[in-house]
Amino acid sequence: MKTIKSFPRKVREIANTFIALADGTRLAARIWMPADAAKNPVPVILEYLPYRKRDGTHVRDALTHPYFAGHGYACVRVDMRGSGDSDGLMHDEYTQQELDDAVEVIAWLVCQPWSTGRVGMMGISWGGFNALQVAALRPAGLQAIVTLCSTDDRYTDDIHYKGGCLLNENLGWSATMFAYSSRPPDPALVGERWRAMWLERLQAEPLLAIAWLEHPHRDAYWKHGSVCEDIGAIDAAVLAVGGWNDAYTNAVPRLVGTVQAPVKGIIGPWAHKYPHFAVPEPRIGFLQEALRWWDRWLKDAATGVEKDPAFRTYIMDLGRPGAWVSHIPGRWVSDQTWPADQHDWQRLYLNRDGLDKTRGVLARRAISSAQTVGADSGEYCIIWMGAEFPGDQRRDDALSLSFDSAALTKDTDLVGAAVVQLTFSADRPVAHVAVRLNAVWPDGAASRLSYAVLNLCHRDGHEHPQPLEPGRVYTVRIQLDDVAVRIPKGHQLRVSLSTSYWPLIWPAPEPVTLTVHQGASFVELPVRRSRRSEVAPAFAPAEAAAPVKLIEVDKAFNLRELTIDQRTGEHRLRIVDDFGRSTIAEHGMSTWSCGRESYSILPGDPLSARQECHWSEERSRGDWKLRTETYSAMTATKTHWHVTGRLEAYEGERKILTREWDQRIKRRLV
Repeated sequence: MKTIKSFPRKVREIANTFIALADGTRLAARIWMPADAAKNPVPVILEYLPYRKRDGTHVRDALTHPYFAGHGYACVRVDMRGSGDSDGLMHDEYTQQELDDAVEVIAWLVCQPWSTGRVGMMGISWGGFNALQVAALRPAGLQAIVTLCSTDDRYTDDIHYKGGCLLNENLGWSATMFAYSSRPPDPALVGERWRAMWLERLQAEPLLAIAWLEHPHRDAYWKHGSVCEDIGAIDAAVLAVGGWNDAYTNAVPRLVGTVQAPVKGIIGPWAHKYPHFAVPEPRIGFLQEALRWWDRWLKDAATGVEKDPAFRTYIMDLGRPGAWVSHIPGRWVSDQTWPADQHDWQRLYLNRDGLDKTRGVLARRAISSAQTVGADSGEYCIIWMGAEFPGDQRRDDALSLSFDSAALTKDTDLVGAAVVQLTFSADRPVAHVAVRLNAVWPDGAASRLSYAVLNLCHRDGHEHPQPLEPGRVYTVRIQLDDVAVRIPKGHQLRVSLSTSYWPLIWPAPEPVTLTVHQGASFVELPVRRSRRSEVAPAFAPAEAAAPVKLIEVDKAFNLRELTIDQRTGEHRLRIVDDFGRSTIAEHGMSTWSCGRESYSILPGDPLSARQECHWSEERSRGDWKLRTETYSAMTATKTHWHVTGRLEAYEGERKILTREWDQRIKRRLV
């Protein structure tokens, strides 16, 4: 990534200002703009988050916003109500209050003397979500957005439920926000009221997993903020960006296919990061691409973005399986439709002797997986950048019902979403199935290409699931996650089915035997046709503004450790993400964050599952030193979830507050 130190326009920074809302709440904002913007007004780019501009996103903001400011934009990074240095309380994600506040902020931006009145909104993850959601409200002035690693459907593609199965990320993300929201405002910005603001937040802070568990189906709670409910409401131009190693990529083809305003999609090899500093590499000049988007829709410049392909997609070369990946070779391609302008659907039947183009003899085969299948699933959302990628699938395949193809006779590009049609019966009213599409190397190693999980009670939809009738035969179509990967000739394809997938999803209430009808079940693969003289889309090399100066005190480190009790067979996974201690030279605040997760389960007992999270957050400057410790844990019976939590707050070494949670929530077909 190339650091750019000089720009067409000199940049002025306002480290903090407050935006007053109609109800008296003040939202803290950091602003970068051209130094002459008061005389020569500019369009505005808004990024609106709960992650704290003062320290939480300080490093990445410095790489991004001064760059746009130097090219003629006012960049405004706002802390949401109840976060960072802003007033008020935050009760949940994507609330109506959050969106209404954003609309007020945009109205404020439109009226500023340094603004032309034309606004764009940009963000990754939470900021990508609310960019879409705010765009659907059509506030005056908002004309374009850039949304990264986000979704149009909060139920099917977020960190709570996947295929109607409960993701363990549900508690994991709740624990992360539990810690994040416990951090204090900065006295240097808010003055003496910092302590009263902090204590008010601590007393009101929710344990969000509880609310999320109370909504296990796709009800009004999840429809709120899911822009797919009325995609036509978005009239701002949309640039949607995703990464194949991120959890949210499925939304990009849907957005490009349904948004009626100008829309384009870019999908690279990346995990959950901005593409100008993401891994796995290769990175692209994302800031230059975003600038083309802003210049066209906020300045009416002829940048040619309308002529860009609908999809610019990176087809990854198949890589050896491993929990850490820094670079993925491959190539960029262009398409106007999804999965590709020229593709074939290749059907392979799940036959008794493997995958084959010809339907085999009808037969039945049962699978009742150990609860430990999924040990090599990797993280649901690769975000902290430790050893989080899927590992070698051989161990999980050995405990699954697997179907192998013959060796491929030519290189094959899979681009799009494979679909498995499964004919089955189950012996329990609640059953899950995990479907993995793997590539098997000539030496036996297995790389996961894509996967899906489905709560089979949701076979007819996520709004009104129904229990299974044991022994009854059903047929269901299961769409796997979108992917773009080249599989070399000589490799085999494998479809693996299991009734559990721990620790990615919470297990069904009872051990399940799934009977699969071989010969009647099949997988359909989207194969992109090879093209002669195909011209790859070109991206400039990654650029960024100058990084902030951090004084490192203690180095960051990551640990991911799986142990197996040889007596009981219990699997215990321990994860530590220590982000190190450092001081931000600009304003002298020192920070330390450490997240710890543990998962345990017995091979034959789904009710033995346990998940625990513990976060430490510390902020200090001189004699001012504050720390919070947050704890979350979850177990389950056949009928209820059991969630506990504890929040401890310290001034120096003195504990000043303790809050505890102990909640049972009814399980409803999960």
